[in-house]
Amino acid sequence: MSGVYLYDVVVGHTRHCAPQRSFQHRLYTWLVDLDALPNLPYPLRVLARFEARDHLGDPRRTIRENLDRWLARHDVNLRGGRVLMLAHARVLGYVFNPVTIYWCHQPDGNLECIVAEVHNTYGERHCYLVHPDAAGTGETDKQLYVSPFLPDQGSYRMRLPLPGERLRLHIDLLDGNRTLLTATMHGRRQPATPSRLLRSALRRPLVPHSVAALIRRHGIALWLRRAPQWSRQPHSHQDGVR
Repeated sequence: MSGVYLYDVVVGHTRHCAPQRSFQHRLYTWLVDLDALPNLPYPLRVLARFEARDHLGDPRRTIRENLDRWLARHDVNLRGGRVLMLAHARVLGYVFNPVTIYWCHQPDGNLECIVAEVHNTYGERHCYLVHPDAAGTGETDKQLYVSPFLPDQGSYRMRLPLPGERLRLHIDLLDGNRTLLTATMHGRRQPATPSRLLRSALRRPLVPHSVAALIRRHGIALWLRRAPQWSRQPHSHQDGVR
């Protein structure tokens, strides 16, 4: 599967506000070209599927078509340039992506922008358009409620360099000059061969299910420690996101 990669990664979260809490988890994730999604042997398709219904836009269209339509609403035209997506695949019919990253290029290969598609556990999603600097860093205001233990207001500082042999992502949630939360993902690239996928799935089974369960587990831990809570406000859906 040329141009398709698996990354063995460590995901870390550090809560800087009271009560402070840190954790790390090992898992694997995918980097795929939206114009050349993986074509797996039939027996392995239950371990990895990429479907439009799991991402922004109309599930009757492709992920690429929906992304292009959303970017057009923001006056961005990639003119057919390459888009790389970092995301979990569906495993045994289920997927949960706290954040999906799209690196969007012009036909000459230059990076035009980055889109960060954030999902919460309430079935809502929001896309953030980021125009990064040379280091891959950009900022955007927070628009989606993601946790009862974090305030609605704030901004994200995202350092999202294009993955190569190594993957190094870093996202801070800021409240003014104060950092509330840091999320990181570090890992090493592996070719997405059928044998590598099978080994990854056996070593780290049911990754999307585990991610969703771990989010709830850490939420319970914060509740038991009487972390301050913020009530959830209805999310204003973006055009083209749903």
